[in-house]
Amino acid sequence: MAITITPEALQKSAVKYRKELLSMLVIGLNSSLQHMTPRLGVMYKETVGEIFENAELGPYDPNRKNTDVSIVGRDLETFLGSIIKEFDPNDVYQSIYGSLTLHGEGLKGVPIEKLILAAVIKSISQKMNMALFTATRNTAGTASADLFNGFDTITKKEITDAKVSVALKNLFEFGEAITAINAVDQLKAYYRAASDELQSVPVKLFMSKDIYNAYVDDYQQTVGAVPYNREFKKTFLEGSNDLCELVALPNKKGSAYLQLTPKSNMLVGMGAGNDLEKLSVDRFSAFQVTLSMAAVFGVQYETISPERLLIGKLIVEP
Repeated sequence: MAITITPEALQKSAVKYRKELLSMLVIGLNSSLQHMTPRLGVMYKETVGEIFENAELGPYDPNRKNTDVSIVGRDLETFLGSIIKEFDPNDVYQSIYGSLTLHGEGLKGVPIEKLILAAVIKSISQKMNMALFTATRNTAGTASADLFNGFDTITKKEITDAKVSVALKNLFEFGEAITAINAVDQLKAYYRAASDELQSVPVKLFMSKDIYNAYVDDYQQTVGAVPYNREFKKTFLEGSNDLCELVALPNKKGSAYLQLTPKSNMLVGMGAGNDLEKLSVDRFSAFQVTLSMAAVFGVQYETISPERLLIGKLIVEP
């Protein structure tokens, strides 16, 4: 079945599905976002944080009042980024068609122009995903890594500002590099250094693939063929009662930090089609079309209190 893709149809789809297509930025981020919490509709800054209350029930006293309530706020800051991308819609279509399971009559109801634009946006968001931890805001930059401050960049600043430290109990410093002969003991020591509150709830342990592989290899050598060693793949940290999920991500490669925290504490702010965000398609050359897009994006910890976050500072070998 022949399908003709025209720039005019792509333009109409960009207008018709603008908000939905901009929301599709999450597609390329999904490998990370499934372990985090998206905040949609954020414009520039949104104050997040925890409410700390010193209210508690005591022996009856009609005159006692408890007014010690404080809100520790943090700014989830998103930055407006833009891209102008030229592409050949026929090349994108052929790639999409090769992966579709629908054929013949089934393709008649598929809005192929929408799929083409979504595929291009997915490739853009994959770059954002790779910068999720290491990005450093640089207004003169041109890449995703320059758009916002990633989780590791935020971590480094909090340590420099002494807001994350061993004394505050939200920082654990490893004494040696994690290897395939010590990973199990090292990661268990890290987890057990967390507050009792943090050890009592489901958490994610964000790490690189290298550290995860070291843990798996060390675990296999350490426990061997004991009955509870059911499989080579390990999803949860040994000794955590399946509360600590090991999350190995490619965007953590070479990272100097581990994050031990609940999913709800890792915030990813996006505009999701708000008024700041734009999407349009134009034709300026004979064979290619140009996608112009503006979107907002940023990340933040909801809180850095030790009850919900323990940073692991690694010894990174050169």
